[in-house]
Amino acid sequence: MKIKRIGLLPRIIIAIMLGIISGYFLPSPIVRLFSTFNGLFSELLGFSIPLIILGLVTVAIADIGNRAGKLLLITVLIAYGATLFSGFLSYFVGQSVFPMLITPGVPLEIAKQSESILPYFSVAIPPLMSVMTSLVLAFTLGLGLASLQSNALKEVARDFQDIILLLINSVILPVLPIYIFGIFLSMTSTGQVYSILIVFIKIIGIIFFLHIFLLIFQYSIAALFVKRNPFKLLGRMMPAYFTALGTQSSAATIPVTLEQTKKNGVSADIAGFVIPLCATIHLSGSTLKIVACALALMIMQGMPHDFPMFAGFIFMLGITMVAAPGVPGGAIMAALGILQSILGFDQSAQALMIALYIAMDSFGTACNVTGDGAIALIIDKIMKKA
Repeated sequence: MKIKRIGLLPRIIIAIMLGIISGYFLPSPIVRLFSTFNGLFSELLGFSIPLIILGLVTVAIADIGNRAGKLLLITVLIAYGATLFSGFLSYFVGQSVFPMLITPGVPLEIAKQSESILPYFSVAIPPLMSVMTSLVLAFTLGLGLASLQSNALKEVARDFQDIILLLINSVILPVLPIYIFGIFLSMTSTGQVYSILIVFIKIIGIIFFLHIFLLIFQYSIAALFVKRNPFKLLGRMMPAYFTALGTQSSAATIPVTLEQTKKNGVSADIAGFVIPLCATIHLSGSTLKIVACALALMIMQGMPHDFPMFAGFIFMLGITMVAAPGVPGGAIMAALGILQSILGFDQSAQALMIALYIAMDSFGTACNVTGDGAIALIIDKIMKKA
C-alpha cells in the first residue's frame, strides 16, 4: 500500500505545535542543540538566497522576453498592475489596522542572546554575492538571453535553474519544518511565543478578508469590461479556487483554471495563452500576504519602516514574483532576497515569514489562480476590440 506523503503545510503546523510544547520541558542542552542546527541552516539559507534569485529570475526574464507581441505586453502589464495594487492595498490596510492590533514586543535578536539557547558552535558560509548583485546580474543575463539567437547559454541557465529547484525541493523545504521547530522551541524557552502566536492569528484573519475583497474587486473591474454580473463570473471560477486550496500550486491548477475561464466566455486562444502565463507572473494574492506579514513582523519587532521603503519593496516584489516556482512556498522563497536587502530581515525574521506565509499558502494560491480568470476576461475584451 502506498503511503501518502504529508504535505508541507501540515508539517509546518506540526513543527510549530511541537516547538511550542517542547519549549516548556526540554532541557537547555537540547534547546542549544536545535539552536546549533538552526544556526547552520541559517547560514545555508543565506548562502542560497542569491543563487535562488539568479537561478529563477534569469530564466523567468529570458522566457518572457522571448514571447514578444502585443498580447504578451498587455498581459504582463495588467498582471503587474494587479500585483502592485494588491501590495499597496495590503500595506495601507496594514498601516491602518496593525498598530491597533499588534503591540511591539521584544526583538528576535534579543532572544538569540539568551545563554540558554546559544549554539554549541557555528560555521560561517558567506554567500558568493550580495542579494542586489544577484538581482542585477539575473536581470542582465535574462534580458541578454532573451535577445540571443543561440540556445546554448539558455540551456545552461535552465540546467542551473533545475539545480536551484532541486536545492529548494530536496533540501530547503524538507528541512524547513525542523528549522521552524527550532525557532518556536527557542521562542517558547525565552517567553516570546505567546505574542508571536497572537500576531499570527490576527494577521491570518485580516489577510483572509483582504483576499476576498481583492477577488471581488478584480471581478468587478472585469465585469465593467464584459458588462456581466461579477458575482456570477466569480462563482464559475470556484472550482479553480478550491482546486488551488488542495494543490497549493498555480501551475498544478492550470487545467481547471483554463476550463472555468472558457466557461466564463473567454475564447480558447486567449485563455490558452493568458492562463498559463498568469500562473507564473500574476501572484497578487501571494504579494498581498507577503506585504502584510512583513509589515506586521516589523511592527511587532519595532523595526523602522515607512512608505518609501515599502513602495520600493512592493515594486521589486512584483518583479520577483515572476520567478516564483510553481511549488508550495515558492513565492516566499523567491522573495527572501528582497526581504533581506530592502526590509532588513535577518534569518530569524525570514523563518517567521516562511512559517506565516506557508500557513496561508493555500488561500494565497487560490486567490492568484482565481484572479487569473478576471485578467483573461479583460484581455479577451481588449483583443476583440483591437
